[in-house]
Amino acid sequence: MVKPVTRNVRRLVHATRYSFTGLRAAWRNEEAFRLESLLGAALLPCALWLGENAVQRALLIGSCLVVVITELLNSAVESIVDRIGAERHELSGRAKDLGSAAVFISLALVVIVWTLIAWDRFTG
Repeated sequence: MVKPVTRNVRRLVHATRYSFTGLRAAWRNEEAFRLESLLGAALLPCALWLGENAVQRALLIGSCLVVVITELLNSAVESIVDRIGAERHELSGRAKDLGSAAVFISLALVVIVWTLIAWDRFTG
């Protein structure tokens, strides 16, 4: 009989492998994911410089990570919709549009967070 700890470690290893498989698939197949990931990586040193404390740095970096997370979820929705069929359907279009709107709002969050923290840093 497998001990519960061993089973949980094995489950964690498998889950981690699936996560990296998903990240590789997104990198290979999703141009928007690559662009947003590279932008986030480029903004990381800027976040460390711009943020004056740990909370500001966390907000700056976290807002960029929210974009990547949202893009992954949007890509998952698009993949499922495309898997169902190529014909146009109102609900399929709505699902894709809603995913796109979520990415747009996450990008707006980046602009808002970065603007407010930059404003505070340079005018405060």
